[in-house]
Amino acid sequence: MQKTTKNYIFRWFQCGLTVEETAKLCFKSVSTVKKWDAGRPIPPECRLLMQLATGRRTNPITPDWEGWQFSGPYLISPEGLRFTPQRLKALQYAVNTDTQGNPERARLIRERLNRVGR
Repeated sequence: MQKTTKNYIFRWFQCGLTVEETAKLCFKSVSTVKKWDAGRPIPPECRLLMQLATGRRTNPITPDWEGWQFSGPYLISPEGLRFTPQRLKALQYAVNTDTQGNPERARLIRERLNRVGR
């Protein structure tokens, strides 16, 4: 039976990686990953690789993306808001089109979103 350690929780539940996937990703043996699961420290570079490979940590292109992350099908904002690709497309559509027959309202929404993005 698998002992539940912080490393095991990190690898399996947070990153969603199997022992084999982790070994391949980090260029380590399966037995090394099992030792991490048992409590040996995961090297920082391997921990970072695991986070980057599974979207748990992003390398922001610009400071505007600091704190954003991926989790499964979601892009998660620093405030915890979850966005699917469909939701982002719907937001973009609402902003770029005159869905209410009110171009002034669409312009105000675009301006407001542009200010938030700065």
